[in-house]
Parts: sequence; C-alpha cells; structure tokens
Amino acid sequence: MQKPKKDSALRRTIGQLGLTKITGWAILGLGALALAVSIVYSSSTLAIIGLGMIFWGVILTYIRNEEYVKELIFQSVGNSSFSSLNHILQQMGYSNKAIYLPPRYFKDPETSKAYLPKQQDEKPPTPEQIQTQEMHLFTENPKGMLTTPPGLELTKLFEKRLETSFTKEDLSYVERNLPKLLTEDLEIAQSVEIRNEATKITIRIENSPFSNLCNEAKAFTNAYNVLGSPLASALACALAKATGKCIIIQKETTDNKNIEIEYKLLPEEPPKA
Repeated sequence: MQKPKKDSALRRTIGQLGLTKITGWAILGLGALALAVSIVYSSSTLAIIGLGMIFWGVILTYIRNEEYVKELIFQSVGNSSFSSLNHILQQMGYSNKAIYLPPRYFKDPETSKAYLPKQQDEKPPTPEQIQTQEMHLFTENPKGMLTTPPGLELTKLFEKRLETSFTKEDLSYVERNLPKLLTEDLEIAQSVEIRNEATKITIRIENSPFSNLCNEAKAFTNAYNVLGSPLASALACALAKATGKCIIIQKETTDNKNIEIEYKLLPEEPPKA
C-alpha cells in the first residue's frame, strides 16, 4: 500500500532536480550573455551581474538532493567572481562597508541593491535620494555607488524554494523557515541558528561547505570587506527585505566548517521638518 507514495515522492524528487538543473543552465546562459555585453560596452555593472549569475548557475547545475555541493566548485568559481569584483572596487577606491537597502528604497519592491558610500559614514541615504538615481551606477547625492549584491541569485533561490518573496514576509518568518531551508531542503548546513537582538542579528551556520568559500573570499580584501562573502550577501538581501531596514554586514567569521555572521540594522533617519 505504501509503494504509490514512494513512487510519487521519487518522481517529485527527480522533477525538482531536473528543474534545478534547467534553472542553473538558464542562469549560466544569462550570465555569459551579460559578461559578453559588458565587454562590448565596458560596463562594470554588467560584469558584476554576469559573474554573479555564472557563479550561482554553476552551483545550481551541480546541486544534488542527497549530497553537499562539491567544495571544489565553490572555491574555483567563487575565486573567479570575487577576484573580478575585488579589482573593480579597488580601482574605484571603494572600501567602506556596503549598506544593503530594503524594498522601500526602490520603485519596484523586489529590487535588491547595495549602496556603497564614498565617504566613511554608516548613515544611509534616504529612499527619496535613491529613487531618483536607482538606475545609475554612481550616485551624486550622496556620493556613492549602487551595485547588485554578489549573493542576490542565491537569495532568489531561497525565495523560489520557499515559494514566496521575503518582501512579503517579516523577520519571524525568516527565523522559522530559513534554518529548515538550508538544512533540510538545500542541505548546505547541518544546523542554523538565528539570534535577534533588536539592532543586531546573528546567524550561525554549522558544518557547511560554504565555509571554504567564505575563507577563500577573504583573500580578496576589498570585495570581502565591502560586500561580504556570497552567502553573507545573500542573507543580507533576505534580511533587508524581511525587516524593511538598511543592513550592514558587521562581522563574518569562520571556524572549521562553521560560519557566524553578524548583521547591524541601521536606524531610520527622522524625516526633515
């Protein structure tokens, strides 16, 4: 009597793996196209987007339901993406921590971007300032840079598997569902703990293959210090959407295969009289 249920579960698993592979190849193709166009038009924005899409496309292509993503893939592809991103930020002189902006900063609430301040100041811009310049790479008021976060495609994968957008949810939803997603669905961690302390959120991920990628990313000082590792970046995008607050990756540490990321929630500026 149990055989039909097992057959149904098997077909569902095979279907999920097939869809994941198709999605991976699609992202790879779009990433390659973005890189090609960036070379033609000398666009650093398209180059960053293309590298990010290729990175997550390769990961999705090699994901298996009952095994961790091979660490070699994380290291080789992650190094390539972060090397290019690090070079761009170094050449442009950006070294201050990125501010991950929430949905209210954009006309399309599903937009996710990070603001890189030119001056050493954690004070975020206002939504009005960003909305008038959100299609620009560089902002004039205040002076800074708007970029696509390196972990954005992973955030989209989280949302797809959860069948929702973090914009429609709150922090309690993330606390309830993210640990199960990472440990049981994607199987990229043994355990996940989220600690909410008002203006600080700490996420601890144990026994994850992402730890090697985080360690490798540290070699590219500018990109790592400004935007965080790809995993930290993906979680920052999710938190900015769910909390509606500006997020900074305050601290990121790795210990063997364990990762601990500390996020700072920036206070909202009072409206001008």
